[in-house]
Amino acid sequence: MSSSLIVRPGDPCSDPQPIPESDPVLEQDQQDQQAPQPLPFTAPWTYELHFPRDPRSPGIARLTLRAVLAAHHLTELVDRAALLTTELATNSVRHTKGPAFVRLHWLCPVLRVSLWDMSPDLPSLAPPPPVSVHSDSGRGMVILDTVADRWGGCAIGGGSYGPGGKTMWFELSLPQGPPPVAVA
Repeated sequence: MSSSLIVRPGDPCSDPQPIPESDPVLEQDQQDQQAPQPLPFTAPWTYELHFPRDPRSPGIARLTLRAVLAAHHLTELVDRAALLTTELATNSVRHTKGPAFVRLHWLCPVLRVSLWDMSPDLPSLAPPPPVSVHSDSGRGMVILDTVADRWGGCAIGGGSYGPGGKTMWFELSLPQGPPPVAVA
């Protein structure tokens, strides 16, 4: 089977015009096809991960956070942020009945991690009481209070804009300036 092209006189396809060497549309198309440059270290950014009420979700949130912080050269914050994110995500999966999401927001030199879930019930925002070493639970808020530079939470009333719930957040500050730029 052969194919053919029918060209009618006056059809723009019948007489293609050469593209001039300095065509601004072509130059813009070429620029648009180039990969963007990475954000500068001090530029703000936000990532979000939505997850279901599933026991695997805290681990997925932790792995995602580690990947994002490593990609942005914030390795100094990884361990503390991973611990606290896992605590908040685990509490969400254990104590709520719906989905949740984690938001990472960098505003140099502070990383804020927020976790929203569908439960409007806030833990006590007062400094947590001591927990027995023999207790099976109840250490999450102690860990949050000890490891985070700042933390808090707020209930969100339900209504026409969404299901309500609460947001718990923590902040970690980078103790020094941006890391040195790697030379290839």
